[in-house]
Amino acid sequence: MNPQTYLAIDGYVDAIPAPGLGWGTATFDLIHSPADADTIAPDTPDTVYACTTADPVLADVLLREIQPGDLLRVTGILVQPDDPEAPARFTVDALEVLEAAPAPVLYDLVLERWGTYVAVFDADRDQVPVFTVSGRWVGEAASPDAISDLIDAYEEGDPR
Repeated sequence: MNPQTYLAIDGYVDAIPAPGLGWGTATFDLIHSPADADTIAPDTPDTVYACTTADPVLADVLLREIQPGDLLRVTGILVQPDDPEAPARFTVDALEVLEAAPAPVLYDLVLERWGTYVAVFDADRDQVPVFTVSGRWVGEAASPDAISDLIDAYEEGDPR
């Protein structure tokens, strides 16, 4: 029989949580770093916990709101497997977000809206694709300066 311990662990979410095997369940990996880096060897590895929850409310939060890099405090039952190479299994019954990961920023791609039109600026291209907000293709402007002319031609029914 594997020893079980009830405890709380702080750690970072490694990847997007995934649905579990049954309804209302979710799984995710939690990376826990040693608490006092000054008192341990510099090459001491982080601990990876294979976490699951069977609480449908927690599963919903995990699947819809938690992102990689979020710092969580999870509380539940820890079971260390017989194989020392296998990650410890942690059954989560409580969850607290201590710090959300910063929102990803797209630096190379920018959408800009002009009324009912949207232009897609790509740092790697001079041409600018233009669509209506409903997704209809308008055309591709040769440069940002030509967007107004393209929209005017589209509104006049002149396919360029």
